[in-house]
Amino acid sequence: MSKNRKQVPPPSREQVLEFIKDSPGRVGKRELARAFGLTGEGKIVLKQIMAELERAGDIERGHGRRFGGHGSLPDTLIIEINGTDEDGELMARPVSWDKPGRPPRIFVAPVRRGEQPLGVGDRVVARLRRVREGLYEARAERRITEGPAKVLGVFEPNADGSARLRPTDRRQKADYHIGRGDGLEAVAGELVLAELLPGARPYGPKSVKVVERLGSMADPRAVSLVAIHSYDIPDQFPEDALAQAEAATAAPLDHRADLRQIPLVTIDGEDARDFDDAVWAEATENGWHLLVAIADVAWYVRPGDALDKEAFKRGNSVYFPDRVVPMLPEALSNGWCSLKPAEDRPCMAVHLWIDAEGNKLRHKFVRGLMRSAARLTYERVQAALDGTPDEETAALLDPVIKPLYGAWRALFQARERRGVLDLDLPERKVVIGADGRIEKVVPRPRYDSHRLIEDFMIAANVCAAEQIEAAHRPCMYRVHDLPSVEKLDSLRDFLTTIGLTLAKGQVLRPEHFNQILDKAKDMPEVYLVNEVVLRSQAQAVYSPENIGHFGLGLARYAHFTSPIRRYADLLVHRALIDGLGLGQGALPADSRERFPEIGEHISTTERRAAQAERDALNRFTAIYLADRVGASFTGRVNGVTRFGLFVTLDETGADGLVPMSSLPGDYYVHDETRHCLTGRRNGLTFSLGDAVEVALNEANPLTGSLVFDLTDAPALGPNARKTPLPDRDRPGMPPRRGRSAPRAKKARPGAGKPGKPRKRF
Repeated sequence: MSKNRKQVPPPSREQVLEFIKDSPGRVGKRELARAFGLTGEGKIVLKQIMAELERAGDIERGHGRRFGGHGSLPDTLIIEINGTDEDGELMARPVSWDKPGRPPRIFVAPVRRGEQPLGVGDRVVARLRRVREGLYEARAERRITEGPAKVLGVFEPNADGSARLRPTDRRQKADYHIGRGDGLEAVAGELVLAELLPGARPYGPKSVKVVERLGSMADPRAVSLVAIHSYDIPDQFPEDALAQAEAATAAPLDHRADLRQIPLVTIDGEDARDFDDAVWAEATENGWHLLVAIADVAWYVRPGDALDKEAFKRGNSVYFPDRVVPMLPEALSNGWCSLKPAEDRPCMAVHLWIDAEGNKLRHKFVRGLMRSAARLTYERVQAALDGTPDEETAALLDPVIKPLYGAWRALFQARERRGVLDLDLPERKVVIGADGRIEKVVPRPRYDSHRLIEDFMIAANVCAAEQIEAAHRPCMYRVHDLPSVEKLDSLRDFLTTIGLTLAKGQVLRPEHFNQILDKAKDMPEVYLVNEVVLRSQAQAVYSPENIGHFGLGLARYAHFTSPIRRYADLLVHRALIDGLGLGQGALPADSRERFPEIGEHISTTERRAAQAERDALNRFTAIYLADRVGASFTGRVNGVTRFGLFVTLDETGADGLVPMSSLPGDYYVHDETRHCLTGRRNGLTFSLGDAVEVALNEANPLTGSLVFDLTDAPALGPNARKTPLPDRDRPGMPPRRGRSAPRAKKARPGAGKPGKPRKRF
């Protein structure tokens, strides 16, 4: 290299990230260095930037040390064709997807002449071409498996004896054709499971035949079936697992600690179906003695047996408003592993001693036998403390309930000092009547009794992680990483627009976010701030590698308190039994090497359950609101996109879309930093958190979607602007309605001339 050659300054972190995200495929360091014209020291700086971006999770390493943006797909991938769009084109998704959120959309290109057509359910090795962010085109290279695939939908007969199937999955835009004789005598409006027929045409409606009738879609109880089938949630136990559960008997006292004289109580929701944790507390000279007892599932579910294999497969229980898909058969989940009142039950328990400020002094784990003194609810316990006990809670108030609250107040002090992330985000509750119909959809109440149980469980979980570490056994931690640098930068940019700041150059802790939330409490943007702070956070997962739990402000944390419904907790119980020599059901010696794989699997099943529960809740809500089309509601904007606003209703917590076309006529600019849409001419600004009034335009129980129209548009929230933005439309042309402004194209280093494809390296 010539000594006189001018050194090119290295790119910024943001420039590198933008280049990788905008690239049609994955790129390596050589392509990046060439694109930015880097040599020598510049390449060293680039290598450091790439390492930082990878550690932060902003980019991902692919094959051959090539990188793509977070959530991007590799050049070659195994995909499964899972539906069609409104034009009949095939759509697919990655067979393996364990990242937060939904995967990018994949359109499947038509096969070459002479090749066998592809259909829904086919799995293929495909070469991907990135069309734009979040959208790929796939060209099949090799078929791995061939349908038939199952499609869930509603049966609608035609006059000629044929029928059509309307898919319940909102991602599938096209209906399916059911020929004469393939309907299995289904009737109009019935929920059915259909199988794709082979030899379908590459374009147009695909043909299916009905293989199972699931009941009327008009019955609200069908909603859970939609979610169960849509997410492939196992809901039938194999015979050997059922037989093992039915054969279970009472656990003997033997070497267990006898806890039956301690008045442990369970405190759960009114609609709880299993009771796997019980609590008790008493005052000591310098603080409190707590006892948290958890159902001893490890006694009944042994490593490698039929129940264990099925529990691992499911990963967790899935809770719907009208039913539970349990991780364990009912004979255990509602029987021997449920801490029912006045019945002896085996348990794993931890004694905790804390001082008056909530600091833990010591703990001790035992394997015991307990007898619950009462099955209480959050509402009844809170009412008793507030002065309106019922007959049962009145007798328990002084000996049991008041000591529990005393111990909790001490734990709460420690929680406040630790700085736990405290977001104010209400949840919805669907109330189902005895006839199976929806009575109401209301925000789920939250009492101090909820916080009491939460803090008791957190304390027990911390003890479990510490004990397993001390015993040098493998631990399945519950970890929560720091927010990514990119998300923090985005959050800071937003906060500055409303006069709040999140300082740079310091080690972030939950208390820094709490300070922001506290300052926002009296601001009009309080809901907005809570939403944006939540979206800035990483997702908690299970892992044998401990990185701490950021949201709880804890150095080590493991789930111990719900082994009936979470496989992770069962692993923690087994590790404790092994490390403390507490008898049968211990963790096998060769488990450590499988823990990374297990952690990924149960993190995936947890996300699957959350998505299924959320979709079912949306469908239940749509059914409940279907009779109120045209009615007006108050709500708040909870999402701002280029195609409209998402609004959450105050009354029910339901979410729906206000399409761009229903906004006051103008050309709206989407500002990602400020989370708002602004009209170029009328100056109206619609921001995340704005209070709005909407009319229900459409409620679709099939997909769970709601569509709203804005009402009283001229007075929309505190952020409405009356000063128009500069008009960039062409002179004499009216503003376009119902579309957001196109994104300005940014020049990138190494980009080709405008209008021509950029050179691929």
